[in-house]
This record gives sequence, C-alpha cells and structure tokens, in this order.
Amino acid sequence: MSDLKTILKANNLKLGYRKGPKETVVAENISFELKAGELTCLLGPNGVGKSTLLKAIHGQNPPLEGDVLLEGKALSSFEQRCLARKISVVLTEKISSANLTVGQLVGLGRTPHTGWLGRLNPADKMIVENAISVTNTQYLHDRRLSELSDGQLQKVMIARALAQDGELMILDEPTAHLDLVNRYEVMHLLREIAQRQNKAILVVTHDLDIAIDTADQFWIMQCGAPLSTGSPEDLILKNKINLLLPSAILQFSKELGKVEPIVDRITVVIDGVMELRKWVILALRKANLERLDSFTKITINSEKDFTLDHQGHIYQLNSISEVIQKLKKSGL
Repeated sequence: MSDLKTILKANNLKLGYRKGPKETVVAENISFELKAGELTCLLGPNGVGKSTLLKAIHGQNPPLEGDVLLEGKALSSFEQRCLARKISVVLTEKISSANLTVGQLVGLGRTPHTGWLGRLNPADKMIVENAISVTNTQYLHDRRLSELSDGQLQKVMIARALAQDGELMILDEPTAHLDLVNRYEVMHLLREIAQRQNKAILVVTHDLDIAIDTADQFWIMQCGAPLSTGSPEDLILKNKINLLLPSAILQFSKELGKVEPIVDRITVVIDGVMELRKWVILALRKANLERLDSFTKITINSEKDFTLDHQGHIYQLNSISEVIQKLKKSGL
C-alpha cells in the first residue's frame, strides 16, 4: 500500500490574535499533518484554542508564527477563490436562508467554480447530484431547509461541502445537538467519504466514544502543550486520552474502553461470567456500594442468575437490581 498523500501540514505554529503591536497567544508549538483518505478528530476542552486552530487551517486567521502548507505551498499564497476550491468548511452556525431547497443549498457548494453569474453547467449539476447521492439525501432534494430535522440538515451541509470538490473538508462539531443514532450516522458517513472519495477530513468533536470508533487519527489539544497526535488506539495505549479528563475525577479505562470515575479499589469480590462484570461494577459504584466493611462476594452465573454471599448469608437473585436492593436492605 502506497503512502497517503499529505494535504495539509504545519510545524511549530503560534496561534492567536494580533491587535496593533499587541499579540494574544492562544496556543503554540502546534504541529500536524492531514492526509488524504483519513478522518481526523480534534478533541480538547472548551477554550483551549480549537476554533483558533480551525481558523488558521482554513485561512481565516493566519498564525502569529509559522506557515500552514497546503499541498506544499503556504496557505497565505492562495487567493481566496482558489482556497475555496480546495478547502470546504462546515460550521455550527444556523442557516439564514431557510427558504432554500436542499438542491439549491448543495448547488451553492459549486460557487467557487462557477462564473460571476453563478450558473451551473452540466458538469456542476452532476457533481451536485453525486454529493446528494453520496450523503443519501436524494429524498430531500426539493424540501426547504426549514422543513428538515437537525440530522437531515447536517447531512445536507456535508453534501454542500462535498460539492465544493476540494481535497480537504473541515467540520466544527457536526454532531452537536444530534441524537445518538444521527451522531453515529454522521460520523460513519464522514469516514466513508474520507475513504471512498480520498478526502482529508478534520472534525472537531466532543463525542469521544464515537470518535474512537470512526477516526483514523486523533489530535488532542490541551492548554500550554503541543498537539498529541496519532491513531486513537495508540493514544489509548499511551494513556494520552486522559489528557482530556480532569485528573482527579475521571479516567479512561483501557479494559472497558470508556471514561469512568476514579474510585478507590472495589472490596466486593466479583466472580463468574467476566463479560458481565463491568455492569455489576457500574451498578455498585452508582449505589456507593463498591467498598463494604464485611466480606461480600457476587458470583455471576448468567444474565438472570446471581449468587450473593453477604454477612454469612447466601442469596440466589435474578438481576443486578435485586443484588443492589438486597445489599441496601442488609443494613450495611
């Protein structure tokens, strides 16, 4: 397999704002690469500078120091129209033209390629229809934007970005305000576009679980430190995911593959079917029963069969809820 093409690259950027002689530095020592065919997720707490980084990447706010290179050329050397042909951006701002149809909105993605009249030629129309097809929004073609759900609108916005036909797509929290199913659908759609259309796609997100399932690369941004970059799997093994979490409250469990609260060691002995163990632990923690003074053992025989050994008594119970209730009633 050949190496993936680098679309965007930067080394040791200093990001921030300049007003007259005064500089406000938001982040520095920022280095990265975005490659064609990969979905990259940018994660970090609010206020760390993710939006400032996005603005630098698509040319809205140049870095205070350093250059962003697009296909080997400084981003600052591109004219705005040429840049719009190469980079498409989907922000979280509300659409003001709610009376536009889906077909009309996606057609606006061709604006950087059309003449001053903005008329679509047959080739433009084919690209628009293909973008609508790729995002599975054909059935919405003649609907007005005001008639769409949040999930439908987000897919249509992705179609518009796809119609620009650039090498790089940037999306700022595309899953915000969406329900669980739509969050998964949008992220899996972006992954599919990256792979099948050979696009470099950068997504800002707070959906850690979904990002782990879908992203090829992570950028983890934290205050006063360089970006931590790499595959989600490698960063998990290096404990880098914990950079996103308040160290005294939460931790990322490699075993469970999820964020969990930091608690003292559980004193309850848990035996039996190990794949069900994490659900018993979760229930004990929520009930503040993970540390008991007297010997307690829970044996998981099946999803509907639990043996509780507590204070010298043996109980056969049918659910985790029954185990918790029995412990609560035992006068701990």
